[in-house]
Amino acid sequence: MFCDLKHSKGGARSLVLRDSLLTPLLPVSDGKFPNEAFSIGAADERANAVGDPEDVDECRLLAGQLCQHTCTNVWGSYRCGCDRGYVLQRDGHSCAPVSPDEDNGVPEYGPAAVPTQGALAGGTTPGLDPCAENGPCGQRCAVAAGRARCSCFPGFSLKTDGHTCEDMDECATGAHGCRPGEHCVNTVGSFACEQRVACPAGYRRRNGVCEDADECALRTHNCGTGFACQNTAGSFLCKPRHKCISGFTQDSHGNCVDVDECSSLSEPCSSGFNCVNTVGSYTCQQKVIMCSHGHHVGPDGARCVDIDECQVGTHRCGGGQICHNLPGSYRCDCQTGYQYDALRKACTDVNECWRHTGRLCAQTCENTPGSYRCSCAAGFSLAADGKNCEDVNECDHSPCSQECANIQSSYQCYCRQGYFLKEDGHTCEDIDECSQSIGNLCTFKCVNVAGSYQCACPPRGYVMSANGRTCKDLDECSAGTHNCSLGQNCYNLQGGFRCLSLDCPPNYKKVSDTRCERTSCPSSSLDCQKAPVRITHYQLSFQTNIITPAQIFRIGPSPAYAGDHVVISVVKGNKEGYFGTRKLNGFTGAVYLQRQVRQPKDFLIDVEMKLLRQGTVTSFLARIYVFITSSTM
Repeated sequence: MFCDLKHSKGGARSLVLRDSLLTPLLPVSDGKFPNEAFSIGAADERANAVGDPEDVDECRLLAGQLCQHTCTNVWGSYRCGCDRGYVLQRDGHSCAPVSPDEDNGVPEYGPAAVPTQGALAGGTTPGLDPCAENGPCGQRCAVAAGRARCSCFPGFSLKTDGHTCEDMDECATGAHGCRPGEHCVNTVGSFACEQRVACPAGYRRRNGVCEDADECALRTHNCGTGFACQNTAGSFLCKPRHKCISGFTQDSHGNCVDVDECSSLSEPCSSGFNCVNTVGSYTCQQKVIMCSHGHHVGPDGARCVDIDECQVGTHRCGGGQICHNLPGSYRCDCQTGYQYDALRKACTDVNECWRHTGRLCAQTCENTPGSYRCSCAAGFSLAADGKNCEDVNECDHSPCSQECANIQSSYQCYCRQGYFLKEDGHTCEDIDECSQSIGNLCTFKCVNVAGSYQCACPPRGYVMSANGRTCKDLDECSAGTHNCSLGQNCYNLQGGFRCLSLDCPPNYKKVSDTRCERTSCPSSSLDCQKAPVRITHYQLSFQTNIITPAQIFRIGPSPAYAGDHVVISVVKGNKEGYFGTRKLNGFTGAVYLQRQVRQPKDFLIDVEMKLLRQGTVTSFLARIYVFITSSTM
């Protein structure tokens, strides 16, 4: 707790008492008590009530916390004083010894304080004040029997050396005045009361901090029997345990009910169609719209639009006429270069070359339907104005299908890379690199394109390498493009993948992702005791071009001891006789692929190892998935 003394323009002062037990500040006049600090506070809301107020004795309510030496209660406030030989400081509550050289100091006199904690320090010297410059004391110094006696300010305690003071932890000793619902925080020489944090719904308070309450773990959720609880920040979700097929959803009782797509979807059907809900789905029925002549139903099926007879070609305009579309109809006009023949009631061509002889073209004028065309003799070309003739640059007319080089009185055609010039000397034709290549350009498939070629990979299971020629296997398991369920494990193969379910049979428990161990057997159950004590799952992958016989798997005890003896056999999944076993030594056996598998094929074989150790036979089972994939793409 500490005070701030503030001055206003009118000379009034206001004292700020910083403590969680006091209310906001009020200005206090200093007309009656000069050189003294005041504080007005309210211990509760009744301080602002209208009526006859009752004075609060702050000195007794906050004993030892407001003033360093003495506290005197006054109506509506309190005032601090100092012992003889001390003067009240500018903070309004602390005291300091009076210095002889201090001209402007205002001493405060009050009743002599008898220290409750103190010790005599130092010897006495006749004529000298043992408390001069506060003597050997860290805070308070008083003369007793001619010797200096040290004491501490409120909120501090005297240490064993009798001179220095240390802070008292009011929160630890219980000497604070915090109310219920408030938290005590120790400060130097005092303490502060902080309001305890109230946690929102879905959270609980722990170590002064609000943390999420796991309703699922605490079993405070209200999920039904058909739902699983999933905790979220401040709440929880009830997710269905069983999924419904498409077109159905799960109600609050876990039953699958039909989804009305017509009301739940924003636009189930396109414009011009009506939505009809069915069990598990819905259908769209086209609306029936009748349009007037010259109109038809628009693409959206919801309104009639004009038929453009000119564009669709259903008009009856004759040659040399222009069709103009109108709403629901059309109109025929004569084109430029035609004139209307009233006798034949048709548009006839105007021969501009006859009508303007020698004035349209520099050399030859040729009439065309609705217009005319100027032409030039061999070796000349028509100029940009369409009338005059100029020398011909044959390459300007692109006589070559690709590249043209103009030469004197002629030209030469060339082809770009990937093409060859045909016998006509003008046309370039694509070279089919895929059919003409001596070596293999692509590992899987070569696709010829104009002027070049491209390599392609199988549509599934492979991706093109960075060199653009070779294909590499796509690991669907790592890429997340597989369709395995949550209860299955994805196993990547060359050009594909498999979804494996590694489940344990009855009387076994799953101890890892690949291992099942037998539970304890009744003494009367011989079948259970003879069953393998452990079942371990393995996955192997080979290609059809593997050289046989090939050793594909080894099995043995770990650790092995002298005198161990094992017997290896394929007990399941080898009806076609592709696999065989062989004993490598007394404690190691191997599984062999005995003959070639010419087509891709999946096998699931059970390999049993019986271990004879110190007169006891123990059985172990290796459940092996063997995948034979194609050696070619």
